[in-house]
Amino acid sequence: MAQFSLIPADEATELADDIRRLFDELSRTLPREHRVFSGECHPPLDVLETDDAVEISVDVAGVPAEALRVLFRGGIVLIVGEKAPPAGSGELTYQLVEREFGRFARAVRLDGAVNAGGAKATFRDGELVIVLPKIVDRRGSTQRIPVTLATEPRT
Repeated sequence: MAQFSLIPADEATELADDIRRLFDELSRTLPREHRVFSGECHPPLDVLETDDAVEISVDVAGVPAEALRVLFRGGIVLIVGEKAPPAGSGELTYQLVEREFGRFARAVRLDGAVNAGGAKATFRDGELVIVLPKIVDRRGSTQRIPVTLATEPRT
């Protein structure tokens, strides 16, 4: 069974360049109505392990698919995005504000072998689901190496 640990934003200094690059990309490509110019939000996530895969589910209601980026590097899944507040018309006076808006970066460290090339990220009904197929990690296990008879002399 693989072990998982969340990486708090203040401890993710090794991911800072990736996060900055992804936010820059969002700044260049998102339409103005999906952009965020202040704020920070923290979408909740779950990590589930099955026999065949590791699945990360992130609640991103109100975030369009084009405002999400997912990156895998060195055993860490990085999820970056922007959640813009709803467009208001005229002067608004809020009586209660509980929803968060702004940029976010979530990182999940996976301790186990996964096939990042076979990973899929699917967005549906306000939920981003990232599935990383597991592979057999053979490091540290015993592997038998068959001995064959050489037919030609060594040169």
